[in-house]
Amino acid sequence: MADKVNILQTIERYRALGIEEQIDYKKFYLYSIITHSTAIEGSTVTEIENQLLFDEGITAPGRTLQEQMMNLDLKAAYEEAQRLADQHTLYSIDMLCSLSAIVMKNTGSTYNTPLGSFSAVQGELRKLNVTAGFGGRSYLAHEKVPQALSDFCRWLNAERAALPKNDILAAYRLSFVAHYRLVTIHPWADGNGRMSRLVMNMLQFEFGLIPTKVLKEQKAEYIQALNDTRDQQDESIFQNVMIRLHNTNLQSEIDAFVASQETGVPQGVLQDVPQDITTLIKQNPKITREELAALLHVSVKTIGRRLAKLPHIRYIGSGYSGHWEIIE
Repeated sequence: MADKVNILQTIERYRALGIEEQIDYKKFYLYSIITHSTAIEGSTVTEIENQLLFDEGITAPGRTLQEQMMNLDLKAAYEEAQRLADQHTLYSIDMLCSLSAIVMKNTGSTYNTPLGSFSAVQGELRKLNVTAGFGGRSYLAHEKVPQALSDFCRWLNAERAALPKNDILAAYRLSFVAHYRLVTIHPWADGNGRMSRLVMNMLQFEFGLIPTKVLKEQKAEYIQALNDTRDQQDESIFQNVMIRLHNTNLQSEIDAFVASQETGVPQGVLQDVPQDITTLIKQNPKITREELAALLHVSVKTIGRRLAKLPHIRYIGSGYSGHWEIIE
């Protein structure tokens, strides 16, 4: 009961503050969801690097092509998921496999098994058995996957139709159970975590909810909740952990927003301005102060003040012919 009261109060305050009404809020929130979802799978691309990759096509030095393509593919999958959610599309195996194909477009593999070949790039269901985790736990046998996924879609469509209107908590709980059940079926050879979080968010888009992020810092607790739910066969375990994590993350955004209103520095995806200045200059030594200010959502004066406190950064030359230099 306490979790229900807390999350509903937090959502009410979040919306009362107008956080969702900020310019480019949806875009930056989506970029954050994508960054953390891929980080859980091993990507090291940061939010600012994804912003540059998505908006400017600027790749991040030191990041592999594989992890950058993982982020680009997930962005494309989320855009398609938002379109499908807006149309209240019924869930089907074909729909889920088409989304999986987008998620795995540039990072998937083709597998050869005694039962034949299948392609993760095409979003095809696995034809092999899989284990995962330190304990080597086994997922559903591959021959049972098509029927289990069909049952999942039938269940989810019925639950969506029967969902009480304006019951925020019930909608969140359904999205969390859908996540848990899909990842437990483990329909594909790869990308199941990203797909399960995408379906969770897709349902939240459809219901007009604030989408849930699982931060990379919460990975251990998140995975433990999945394992505990499976071991104890109690879906409320995962639901309650996800509600608590979502409440914590929304409260952190509220605190950041309130602080930004008090200091006059706009809230955005990028929080650590000195660190982000260094990152941007490393990527483009000829970047201007105006460009830094635009990317970091602060004033040019703020950039100037921050640079004055960063003695390891100096400008060589003059005007637009010069460049920044970082003393390591």
